[in-house]
Amino acid sequence: MTVFETDRLIVRQWTESDADVARVFDMLSRWEVAQWLGARPRVLESPSEALAVVRRWRDRSDDLHGIWAVDVRDTGATAGSVLVVPLPGVDNEPSDDIEVGWHLHPDSWGHGYATESARAAIDRVFAAGLQEIYAVIREGNAPSVAVAHRLGMASVGTRTTWYGGIELDTYRLSAGDR
Repeated sequence: MTVFETDRLIVRQWTESDADVARVFDMLSRWEVAQWLGARPRVLESPSEALAVVRRWRDRSDDLHGIWAVDVRDTGATAGSVLVVPLPGVDNEPSDDIEVGWHLHPDSWGHGYATESARAAIDRVFAAGLQEIYAVIREGNAPSVAVAHRLGMASVGTRTTWYGGIELDTYRLSAGDR
């Protein structure tokens, strides 16, 4: 099911198809991707873990929030994910703060897909009335910092407010700043 589209991308729900599960496994079994994700980064070790990830992502989706597949319109290739979800607090329960994020397969890095899909996701939630959105980035992830800057997000420093209290470089964008 398509969630939204851009000129080059189709953003849709992940499915339990063999192709989607294989792509998630291929992406998240790579340390160069996994090292930046979650409170305790780790690589996936089996396709069954990838299926569980797809199911968790689908369970976190509603009309406005989710973790969605990003497909390249011209090729049909799945570049990775874009997300808009409540940030998990220090207690790992969802907070009232909303995160925009992205994780792409290395073969899709450097094409602007993260910026394009995240910009459209932000536009969508701001149009629905959200007033601010955050991106949280582990120290050293310069490509994601560059995406946050391209999105017009401003650094608000390092915070330990989310993901169980780990230190994260935090970027914020207000609806009024656009």
